[in-house]
Amino acid sequence: MASFAMVLPSKKEEESGLSSYYNNKTTIIQEARVFNESPISPRKCRALLTRIVYLLYVGETFGTQEATTLFFGTSKLFQHKDSALRQAVYLAIKELAVSAEDVIMVTASIMKDMQPNSEVIYRSNAIRALSRIIDPSMAQGVERFFKAAIVDRNPTTAASALVSAYHLFPFAKDVVKRWANETQESIVTRSSASFFDSAPKSSGGGYLGFGAPPPPPPQTTITTSSYCVQYHAIGLLYIIRQQDRMAVTKMIQQYTGGKSGAGTVLKNPMSICMLIRYTAKVIEDDPNLQRPMLEFIDSWLRHKSDMVNYEAARVICEMKNFSLPHLSRAISVLQLFLSSPKPILKFAATRTLAALAITQATCVATCNVDLEALIADPNRSIATYAITTLLKTGNEASVDRLMKQITGFMGEITDEFKVIIVEAIRSLCLKFPLKHASMLTFLSGVLRDEGGYDFKRAVVEAMFDMVKFIADAKEQALSYLCEFIEDCEFTKLSVRILHLLGMEGPKSPQPAKYIRFIYNRVVLENATVRAAAVASLAKFGVNSIDGTLRKSITVLLNRCLEDVDDEVRDRAALYLKVFTEKSLADTYVKEESVFSLAALESKLVAYIKDPSASAQAFDASSVPKISRSQAAQDAARPSSLETIGAPTTKVSDAPPPPPSAAEKQSAYAQQLAKVPEFASYGPVLSSTKPIQLTESETEYQVSCVKHNFGKQVVFQFNVSNTLPDTVLENVSVIMQAQKEETSLTEDFIIPLPSLTSATSPNIVYVSFTKQKPYPFGSFTCTLKFVSKELDPSTGQPEEDGYDDEYQVEGIELGVSDYIVPSYVTFSAEWDRLRSAPSVTRTFSFPALKTIKGACDSLIELCNMEPLGGSETPTDGSIHTLQLSGLVPGSGKVLLRSRMAFSQHPGVMMELVIRADKEEICDMILAALVG
Repeated sequence: MASFAMVLPSKKEEESGLSSYYNNKTTIIQEARVFNESPISPRKCRALLTRIVYLLYVGETFGTQEATTLFFGTSKLFQHKDSALRQAVYLAIKELAVSAEDVIMVTASIMKDMQPNSEVIYRSNAIRALSRIIDPSMAQGVERFFKAAIVDRNPTTAASALVSAYHLFPFAKDVVKRWANETQESIVTRSSASFFDSAPKSSGGGYLGFGAPPPPPPQTTITTSSYCVQYHAIGLLYIIRQQDRMAVTKMIQQYTGGKSGAGTVLKNPMSICMLIRYTAKVIEDDPNLQRPMLEFIDSWLRHKSDMVNYEAARVICEMKNFSLPHLSRAISVLQLFLSSPKPILKFAATRTLAALAITQATCVATCNVDLEALIADPNRSIATYAITTLLKTGNEASVDRLMKQITGFMGEITDEFKVIIVEAIRSLCLKFPLKHASMLTFLSGVLRDEGGYDFKRAVVEAMFDMVKFIADAKEQALSYLCEFIEDCEFTKLSVRILHLLGMEGPKSPQPAKYIRFIYNRVVLENATVRAAAVASLAKFGVNSIDGTLRKSITVLLNRCLEDVDDEVRDRAALYLKVFTEKSLADTYVKEESVFSLAALESKLVAYIKDPSASAQAFDASSVPKISRSQAAQDAARPSSLETIGAPTTKVSDAPPPPPSAAEKQSAYAQQLAKVPEFASYGPVLSSTKPIQLTESETEYQVSCVKHNFGKQVVFQFNVSNTLPDTVLENVSVIMQAQKEETSLTEDFIIPLPSLTSATSPNIVYVSFTKQKPYPFGSFTCTLKFVSKELDPSTGQPEEDGYDDEYQVEGIELGVSDYIVPSYVTFSAEWDRLRSAPSVTRTFSFPALKTIKGACDSLIELCNMEPLGGSETPTDGSIHTLQLSGLVPGSGKVLLRSRMAFSQHPGVMMELVIRADKEEICDMILAALVG
């Protein structure tokens, strides 16, 4: 084994170029003839195999023909009995099998080494290689070998079989699931705890039983005492049972050893940590099991292993719903780790406490004394997390002292930890706004230090927050940012700062003092920054009340007309024109709304794909708008404050934020375009949010999305079958109007030929033609299908089935299905629609008991965008609600509702509707009256 080592080039070889030749792919393929020599030289073959594996590990790729040649050349070495060479052969075969062809031909040679009476050192290598070689359809043929290996007395053999089962599971689930009993048996250990005692005492000695007589035949099952096998076995048991929540719960209860944990058969700390994570997953999926599962986790806080103690404490700290006694015990465990001599324990504890302090600062404050002692820790990673936690848990009096301590070691830590500290200060300045002066001084100081883009961006964003939320800090923060862009090497940051100066600078008492810094960027920077500086100057000219300042800016913009870049010249020309016409200024500079980019993209794609659309200009009025703040929120990155701490118990990363309504609209449009039956319908005008028509626990789950076309309405039913042993055929949804007159005529149903749990969810479409522009109606819905059982042996449905139906909740088609929320500047748009069709009505709603309830009901009924924060009443008796919406294909609609509340008549409402078309006003009024 000592001779099988990675061939690393010496410094002399690197300088002379011998290394690149020695590990060159072409050279290695030529030298592969050593595999055909007679007699075989184990030393030469091992060296060449090492170089092959090295190339694969550093990212080199072999072509299919090259890999196949090397693979079968390597397979010739099976005739040699050198143990080190045999292990090298298996390692190379396992890596080459991905690219080579006909690899299945070496199965017989590999299975020969898997026999129970073979050398022990060969069995584990053979098992790992076989899992990469065999076709999934062959898994059943080698099942008995894997079962025997899982319960083998040798821990390396058992671990190899368990890990191989991990790799086989995605392709041969049914076969691997039958190994559950053997996997459970491998967890049970003997009383001896020695790793080196895995071979029986009567064997002739030797490490791992090498050189010992052959083991007994496989029918005599001897359980392993290597506790590492338990880790692999627990993981395999979980993936076998992960779809059955009850089975996972029983597995946890079986191996926890009772409430105290003393009776557990698990001796390996890693296996217990794995079980703790599975317990946390069960709690997350089923909150009803939180209490008994939390007792198990709490018992592991008193385990003799530090690893288990920490894992249990971390899981409790990351739970969403926890009890304070459990959290206090977890924090106490972490507090003990803070004074541990082991740096890894101190790092883990401070990192977890830093994450917990975001939401539970009061509970973590009990550790402040221990955390302060870690500020001077020689490990700066530990010191960073300690001071970050103190910033979140400390009081206002301790801010200045902590800021001085931070300044002392900022130059000694990496940018990654600098970002963490800056983000902590960012939250601290909002918590203690009176201390903004010292924090702003600190941020301006680190802004001048050396650092990468992420670090500088974190500092700039912290200053942005101070400008936005702390009025007293605005002037000083803007001054520091102006100084920063004088020597900023990052274009993105310069553009963002120039935009902020254009938004906030004109509002300051002395806006002229910022002009010099902005115009310097026009003279000294690249084209992108120059264009941003021109836009910033224009905002000063439009929004400033000082006429002299506008004249000065006009002179500066005229100079920009001679810029070498087209974008800069065009912007300068545009804004000079804007200065002369107020209407253009309102549209291009003062406008607070922007197009929803996802909706705009969807409309443009539909416009380009429609051949008949090229005859007329693109209608931008049909694209919904959102506020600038909402657009910035959609584009904003998540703060690293939310991600500080140990990885969560989830296997995957935290899920991305849900798609916006416009993004869903775009996805639906692409999906509907692929259905040939809808090709003649034209572009989809709007799509609603999914409406659940069944409970989440039912065997059949149905949700509905309504798509509005020009002359048709399409109902999309997302159907899921949760029964794994049942297949549904000819799946359709029967919609029956509750009233005879609905102004809708059913066209057709697109059913599902087959639906299983594996193919769920899938879609059933029902299409209706409109008899008038905006029809309303209510429908009862019934899911109809033919139910057939699946044959467990073949997985095919049985011949005989039976017709069945499943009643789901009804669907209503109303005014909210035709309106898309859209942001506008209400006062300007209200004035624009002064001469447009309008309706004024007065209503009384005795059933509504609050102004807030009336606002929520009206917003939900009309599906319109509330403006200016009017959705939240500040007065319980009098309020005005302002709503804006867009009816795709028909125009904009605004609604103003003046409300008054008293105990006797309830809510009185004066409703004024203004729209581009009278039929929109009539539609909303009909919905309110109805």
